[in-house]
Amino acid sequence: MRRLSALLILLCAAPAGAETLTVMSFNIWGGGGNEGKDISQTVAAIRAAGADVVGLQETRLEGETCTAEACPPGGESVAPAIAAALGWHVHDQTAENAALWANAVISRHPIGAVSANDLGVELDVNGTPVWLFNIHHDDEPYQPYQVLGIEYGPAPFVQTAAEAEHWARLTRGAAMDLLEADMAAAGDAVMLVTGDFNEPSHLDWTPAAVAAGQQPLAVMWPTTLRLTEAGFTDAYRAAHPDPVAKPAFTWTPMGDEADPEDHHDRIDFVFVKGAEVTAAAIVGETGPRSDIALDPWPADHRAVVATIEF
Repeated sequence: MRRLSALLILLCAAPAGAETLTVMSFNIWGGGGNEGKDISQTVAAIRAAGADVVGLQETRLEGETCTAEACPPGGESVAPAIAAALGWHVHDQTAENAALWANAVISRHPIGAVSANDLGVELDVNGTPVWLFNIHHDDEPYQPYQVLGIEYGPAPFVQTAAEAEHWARLTRGAAMDLLEADMAAAGDAVMLVTGDFNEPSHLDWTPAAVAAGQQPLAVMWPTTLRLTEAGFTDAYRAAHPDPVAKPAFTWTPMGDEADPEDHHDRIDFVFVKGAEVTAAAIVGETGPRSDIALDPWPADHRAVVATIEF
């Protein structure tokens, strides 16, 4: 009797005709190829996350000449091979612009139209159109390093939140303009944004996080703020609103968080508009920063996965 009651509750909780979709953002570091790994570990991570669609970043290897100021990708994209291993559809984002660095979208649902700047694709989710935009922003200059006095490229160090915000807008504003232009293709459809933003969230660099010693100062980071002001929801923070209890660092599973030459942070995101977030998790190696653990972990970023309902 109790089992029947529980089933009725679950059935009543889900709106009639509702669709669910699990979306993942994953910087795959060349499918592990930058450390000589094959794609099987990356495929295993996607399966462990239970994803239906994945925005991939760094589907190609770092080029032979790779510095903070310039690091062109080299080799072929591993996205088609990953999609083939899963039996999924694939779109390699081959355009060259400020919002892409070897990106691709893979999906168990069919992929249709592509936006003008190649940032987004239309998915057919059982007859419902859903647009997924997948981006990879510039990492230089990297404002957390500018704030903390960590050498990385020629940009000056900064002292204040206003300076950090200014440099973030200079670094990623043009890419966000491209994203906003491409979003016009989506109309009123459900929209998702996945990506390695190479910029933290204004929901993480808060006074409470500063008091907890997690961040050096409170900053209204403009990239996440711009999406929030456009009506998007940060999926992970919707499910886990306290950045002190769940800092959710995606950069990086490698190295010591106390290393003075780095700063661990949340820079990988899933943003949602037009749908309800029902769950979200960080996927990575076994340890306190991962909600879903898989060993060995193939990438230098942890991934983020979110389930939505619409």
